[in-house]
Amino acid sequence: MAIDYIRNSKLSDVRLTGYFPGVIGKITDLHATYYYDNWNLDTSFETQVGRELSEFIGEFEENRDGFWVATVAGEFTGSVAVDGRHTSQQGARLRWLIVTPSLQGRGIGGVLIREAIEFCKRVGYKKVYLWTFKGLEAARLLYERAGFRHCEEHDVNQWGRRLTEQMFEMHFDI
Repeated sequence: MAIDYIRNSKLSDVRLTGYFPGVIGKITDLHATYYYDNWNLDTSFETQVGRELSEFIGEFEENRDGFWVATVAGEFTGSVAVDGRHTSQQGARLRWLIVTPSLQGRGIGGVLIREAIEFCKRVGYKKVYLWTFKGLEAARLLYERAGFRHCEEHDVNQWGRRLTEQMFEMHFDI
């Protein structure tokens, strides 16, 4: 019953929250499962997401970093973060954007990205960037619609396979 409600929900039913106990595991699990099922990424991907997300949350500073969790009917449906720890060298980094596969394409990712971009503007960041890899076309369209521009790519052997990493960035006139 709850799953049907979530699948039939409207964008107005999406709520954004911050950290809550267990959410690091939920985000890591969703990333690991999605990228294994769809891209056959190995355990090094899951351990990297879990380690880096845990470090981010452990070092989180409210006026520097952003972290949002999307829920529908109280159920976890996605996440995004803005990592501001290295802005002086590289800009802020958009990270851990993901939406539960059964709810992808319903605008939740757009809500999360817009919240992250508005945070970057409020904080005064001049640039926000993200890394992804070639083949994630729905995500690429989402980034481009939000105003990100593809600026770099290179081939890597990572997470048990060969990928073409891509960097997207957005600059703000502040």
